[in-house]
Amino acid sequence: MLLNGCKQKVELTYPCPWVYKIIGREKEELRAAIAEVVQARECLVSLSNTSSGGKYLCLDVELVVVSAEDREAQHLAFKGHQAVVMVL
Repeated sequence: MLLNGCKQKVELTYPCPWVYKIIGREKEELRAAIAEVVQARECLVSLSNTSSGGKYLCLDVELVVVSAEDREAQHLAFKGHQAVVMVL
């Protein structure tokens, strides 16, 4: 992982907590998508932001990832869900 466009990599020690910002249009659809992706994993979900027009909302999903592969797999699973517009 690169930090601020630098060529220096950030070293993470796993397992570690990680926060995904999940952006979508419907709160309940996003919550269902999160439950589907994380399955039985423990996570903390909180409202992060809502667009000024109310068209989009962002939920923060914090969970413990056990490896870089696990972190990327979760990202791709969120990104591939039909209720999710964007994942940060």
